[in-house]
Amino acid sequence: MLAQEIIRRKRDGLTLSGEEIASFVRALGDETLSEAQAAAFAMAVFFHGMDEAETVALTLAMRDSGHVLSWPGIDRPIADKHSTGGIGDNVSLMLAPIAAAAGLAVPMISGRGLGPSGGTLDKLESIPGYNIGPDEATLRRIINETGCAIIGQTAELAPADKRLYAIRDVTATVESMPLIVSSILSKKLAAGLQTLVLDVKFGNGAFMTDPDDARALARLLVRVANGAGLATTALVTDMNEPLADAVGNAVEIENALSFLRGEKAGTRLEAVVFAFASEMIANAGLAESHDRAREIAVETVSGGRAMETFGRMVAGLGGPADFVERWESYLPKAAIIRPVEAPSSGYLAACDARAIGLSVVSLGGGRQRPTDRIDHSVGYSVLRPLGAKVAAGEPLALVHAATEEGWQEAAATLRAAIAIEDNPPADRPLVLDRVDVSDSDL
Repeated sequence: MLAQEIIRRKRDGLTLSGEEIASFVRALGDETLSEAQAAAFAMAVFFHGMDEAETVALTLAMRDSGHVLSWPGIDRPIADKHSTGGIGDNVSLMLAPIAAAAGLAVPMISGRGLGPSGGTLDKLESIPGYNIGPDEATLRRIINETGCAIIGQTAELAPADKRLYAIRDVTATVESMPLIVSSILSKKLAAGLQTLVLDVKFGNGAFMTDPDDARALARLLVRVANGAGLATTALVTDMNEPLADAVGNAVEIENALSFLRGEKAGTRLEAVVFAFASEMIANAGLAESHDRAREIAVETVSGGRAMETFGRMVAGLGGPADFVERWESYLPKAAIIRPVEAPSSGYLAACDARAIGLSVVSLGGGRQRPTDRIDHSVGYSVLRPLGAKVAAGEPLALVHAATEEGWQEAAATLRAAIAIEDNPPADRPLVLDRVDVSDSDL
């Protein structure tokens, strides 16, 4: 089929057949399609959208553009989680070993930071020797022996998606709902999963600020995933403040270890991690209810099995064998680590999470250009949560910076990002909604 005819049909608002979509994606994957044609297609979809059947067809075609993993000999349910991204969102670091310790196999394909949102792979590369790109034999061995591996997308998995995403990134078409959905799900389907849970975030630190938009995305993701044969549910969660009390790379690894030692009880982070752990465990049929699934997840942390699993994953992927015991000897430390003091007394009432995420990028903890090297040591830690009462002069957080100038800029950003008022803020639900395939509001 002529690529220009497929583009023309979508340009004119027509519905594409599965055969037309598959033909276009094949050409995209084998690079017989020009970048101009791919960009024109992306823009046509941006303006005219795709219906559910088209989006399923696009997702499956992207999956089939490369290698699709299978897991013979693995007697555990194959499961994963994906987040649309946010500030201080290090849930994957704890969730993968918790789920593995509970009996799941978790081949978690993660990404790097994008804009103000940190990337799981960048965080893990704070650990010396950690290899985010193992060969397939190594990946299979680690999944078989340890139960989880957090790695990056290989060149063999959904290569058409990788090419189209790079083109969308520079043609102002990233926000297209069908293209978002097919990009996320094609990689997950290529990983050979049996179940998937999605974290769709909303708020000033998320890709989508409006909760109704997040709900709509969650519904589309769930419907398309299930339509493509992958049992999937989603939770819509709040991102109007950093999720963890650390934002950066090495500081979030340290935060994850604290969590796995049981030191984050009662936090928003604990609530989100165990919500997703119970979802994964229950969806895979390893518990008769979500309540029992949560109990299982909590037991993996309190009994030390999740931490042990994390340590074995790190060692299996090239990191230090004694990392969880001697992490302070391995994680990089910033030259300047100093508290930022509250300018006045009152309650922390609001937070511009996006500004904090962008500040970490400015400190060197994220990329302003694709070729930038990351300073894994910088960021924020010991961030006070919204609702906390502070006195003037008390610490709001620690800033980890490479230079005095960087510390001053980050401190000023933090003070401007946090509103201190006389009264505490109203409580907000952390998990706004749960979406499964029975949801019919789409």
